[in-house]
Amino acid sequence: MAQRTLSPSQSWGRIDAWLARHAASDLALLNPPATREDIQRAEQLVGVPLPGDLAESLQCHDGVNAWATFLPEQSPLTVRGIVDRWQTFMDVAAENDGLTRRPWDDEPWWHPLWVPWAESADGGAQVIDERPGPDTGRIGWAGHSGGGDFTDSWPDLASLLHAVAHALHEGGDVRGLRPYLTTRGGLWWDEDGCEELNGHPLRAAPIGLP
Repeated sequence: MAQRTLSPSQSWGRIDAWLARHAASDLALLNPPATREDIQRAEQLVGVPLPGDLAESLQCHDGVNAWATFLPEQSPLTVRGIVDRWQTFMDVAAENDGLTRRPWDDEPWWHPLWVPWAESADGGAQVIDERPGPDTGRIGWAGHSGGGDFTDSWPDLASLLHAVAHALHEGGDVRGLRPYLTTRGGLWWDEDGCEELNGHPLRAAPIGLP
């Protein structure tokens, strides 16, 4: 029987509990919940309702207050950050014909119905695709040199957060990345067998809440 995907709030509850036990400094990076009014203002500015699982996630934590690595490849944005990144990408796309798909790309550089929810270390945005159709809600990357990339995309944010919570509590990996703890007690994700980060040793993160 297929395992039921937890809701974002359920997954955040498990992630928070694990961080509190094993990586308290990372837990401190998570902001308090966003209010429904904050989310509604963002929706007015972006011009589209935020995906339901993103709104639920934001009502658990309004992003982070500093760059974070406790998720595999993404640092969650605040509500304000979502609006700012969306507007920035819209402005850049409008100036550089970035809203039009090029023949050599499967996707345009940017689309008004892509909602950025997290950012990567190199400045890209992890986006939730809100275009109507069978792929609505999927997660991909945008803001790099080419078009948006939905290769091997997550079907939705709930699935990504569920996978992270499962790896921390039951073991395993998230798309080939496993959890480690740094010498400073922070959570880091890398390939199986990784032993160091920037010359400093890594140790396999403990599984569950022993």
